[in-house]
Amino acid sequence: QVQLVESGGGLVQAGDSLRLSCAASGRTFSINAMGWYRQAPGKQRELVAGISTGGRTNYVDSVKGRFTISRDNAKNTLYLQMYSLKPEDTAVYYCNTVPGWRLSWGQGTRVTVSS
Repeated sequence: QVQLVESGGGLVQAGDSLRLSCAASGRTFSINAMGWYRQAPGKQRELVAGISTGGRTNYVDSVKGRFTISRDNAKNTLYLQMYSLKPEDTAVYYCNTVPGWRLSWGQGTRVTVSS
């Protein structure tokens, strides 16, 4: 069974940067499009960035130009580089497949952006 382990979150100030990582066990990673989701307090989980097996990316409008998703299939690892963080980016961030999550959720990594 594939396990997803997210890391890299933390408490930062508005305008700072963070790099999130998602380590996946098993061989499923390289054959799946992957994405980063986030869930802010009191809100539904939303997909913020996705990347195909070939490296094509897409983003939700609110993070375009500030977030960059990438993957290293040799390391079974997904990344999310976040720049110019805003308080509204505060959430727990998770990785999973796209479209639609088909793996068990990891514990997520919490990002808190103070103003």
